[in-house]
Amino acid sequence: MPISRKTTLASVALAAALALLTGCSALPQPPAQPARYDFGLAPLPASAPVPAAATATAAPTRTPLALADVEAPALSDGSTAMLYRLAYANGQELRPYQHARWSQPPALLLQQRLRSQLGLQRPVLASSESVAQPRAQGAVPTLLRVDIEEFSQVFDAPGSSAGVLRLRATLVEQSGAVDRLLGQKVFEVRSPAVSGDAAGGAQALARAADEAIAQIDAWLGQQGH
Repeated sequence: MPISRKTTLASVALAAALALLTGCSALPQPPAQPARYDFGLAPLPASAPVPAAATATAAPTRTPLALADVEAPALSDGSTAMLYRLAYANGQELRPYQHARWSQPPALLLQQRLRSQLGLQRPVLASSESVAQPRAQGAVPTLLRVDIEEFSQVFDAPGSSAGVLRLRATLVEQSGAVDRLLGQKVFEVRSPAVSGDAAGGAQALARAADEAIAQIDAWLGQQGH
């Protein structure tokens, strides 16, 4: 039976469509975007619930504090890499995850969390604001400096890891030309990771950050701040 002109045209169109699809599948695919993590929502205060009306009028009860920019000498400036160590193989090597990043540099994430959490108990100013603002109770607020010494996911074994955060907190009285050291302490927190990947490491480091900030807050209270 002779093939109709319509059938021929339909076959040609189908062949062209298949060729187009085949050509498209051969094109290089755009690279997958890395997953981006932050510390998530801040934990709620451990105290009992307070009525909304009381919360609206409540004010921090502890003395004002100035917070310097968090420094991370051991990390690359501005880097958002998520780092891990294989302590069972070579604990001296920091390795970056290839397909995961922090949403901001760790120092900035920690600084935002510090200001948010410490601010629940007292006014917290940036170090530049503490000098520009009127003196609180006749004195410039005490300055808190925080340095990150370790911020990584550490694998003690192939299936076992923890988020490790080590911070050095320094409390300084801003008294004119020469600052006076009031206290200094190193805080180290290890938080087990629920999985041996970037997602597990991000969760573990976020928990470690919240625990370290709670310890710093308690230490500040012991120092009268």
